[in-house]
Amino acid sequence: MAKFVLLHRGGALPQTDQEKAAVTAAWTAWMQALGEHLVDAGNPMSNVKTVSAEGATDFTGDHVGGYNIVEAESLDQAAEWAKTNPTVTLNGGSVDVYETFNIM
Repeated sequence: MAKFVLLHRGGALPQTDQEKAAVTAAWTAWMQALGEHLVDAGNPMSNVKTVSAEGATDFTGDHVGGYNIVEAESLDQAAEWAKTNPTVTLNGGSVDVYETFNIM
């Protein structure tokens, strides 16, 4: 099995206590459904800088809001799981799926 990083983009944040409870329940159900395939439950991301040889600047690209790491048989299987991710199903965002591999 390979590991895949799921990067979350966009989507609305919950505003009310009812919306927050629904989002929490959706994330809990999604993670439980993945079971042992969820290698790293991930975390949200916030502040960001772009760093190059010229220095650090304010980021101006498409912000990544969070990540998860899953273990799957294929990129297609990981993408199927991403389709059911609350960022997609509940928040109106998208998920990019990247395959990772050990280099050392």
